[in-house]
Amino acid sequence: MIDLKSFAGLAGQPLGPFQDKPTTLTPGQVEASALLWTSADGTTKLGVWECTPGRFTADRSAAGEYCHIISGRASVSNADGSDTREIGPGDLLILPKGWKGEWLVHEQLRKLFVIDA
Repeated sequence: MIDLKSFAGLAGQPLGPFQDKPTTLTPGQVEASALLWTSADGTTKLGVWECTPGRFTADRSAAGEYCHIISGRASVSNADGSDTREIGPGDLLILPKGWKGEWLVHEQLRKLFVIDA
């Protein structure tokens, strides 16, 4: 039997403790997350993530990511600085497998993420 799932109230979803952002370019930037669901084969993960203002690098070499922005604002650019996208509440950002780049979080950001390997 396939188990149907739903998640509500993501803006208030409790997260784990805030910890230093490993790929930050801004000292003191922290992040927290909560994993909500993982597929049976482990290739797809869904969760909520939050990060304080600052800059950080991101590498999606191993898996693509879909980001639905719940709150906050950021700019996301390719690693070479091209194709900057401004994102905010209600926006969906797609980071295809193989993408590398940089985030600049302007206002504390919360997103729903889906990682698809």
